[in-house]
Amino acid sequence: MHHKTGLIFALLALFLAAPAQASDYAKESRWADQILDGLFDGEPVWLEADGHRFLSIWTPAKNNPKGAAILLHGTGVHPDWPQVISPLRTALPDQGWSTLSLQMPVLGATATMNDYAAELDEADARIDAAVEYLQSRKVKKIILIGHSLGAAMGSHYLAQRPASPIQVFVGLGMGDSRIDALNNAKNLAKTTRPVVDVYGENDLPNVVASAKQRKAARKSTGTLYKQVEIKDTDHFFTGHEQEAIDDVVKWANFMLGDVEPWYPSH
Repeated sequence: MHHKTGLIFALLALFLAAPAQASDYAKESRWADQILDGLFDGEPVWLEADGHRFLSIWTPAKNNPKGAAILLHGTGVHPDWPQVISPLRTALPDQGWSTLSLQMPVLGATATMNDYAAELDEADARIDAAVEYLQSRKVKKIILIGHSLGAAMGSHYLAQRPASPIQVFVGLGMGDSRIDALNNAKNLAKTTRPVVDVYGENDLPNVVASAKQRKAARKSTGTLYKQVEIKDTDHFFTGHEQEAIDDVVKWANFMLGDVEPWYPSH
């Protein structure tokens, strides 16, 4: 009996001491090979952060460039993911915004969003590398756009980097988390940059339920904030991709003081 109890405690101690999942660089490499084989719009740019070389995709504005947007994808995917990220990456240049879409840290297939808390330092370093790259290209206006986990990484970055030259943050499908570092509402309360908060009416329950907290958190800062709910769509804005893109561009321009004769309908 004592032997069995000791074995149970030994196994429990081993489980509790098990290290968190490490970044899956092999998966990143496979994603990169897949992207490079089929990339027709944009060009690959290899950046480095914390000694690791990672892929990004640079797509320049086609006419009258206004600035550049750094794009952060969701959980476990890549910088040309067909949902949300690729549509933004290729559409924003038509509206004056160059895009730099980053490969963010990825974990194994069984990882949850909360597992990514251990990757936030690496995520911050990758965004730093992207900012430095844009500055090397003499980009004056920089906006940061993240979807889902990418939005949590973006809000965490801005909460940690008060001196960053990023001027506007756009979060799409921003959710809640028990882990403070991944909690968008808590992160948004720590940055005074203008924020555009876009989500679907039928988004993930976590995203919809935390909308009021995000709004309250931003109200406490007294700075520019716009929350947009897109009707009849989900976490990936299925069937409403163009509407989401239009809202991102219109409100980002508005936040930067580029007020035009139109006024967004949301």
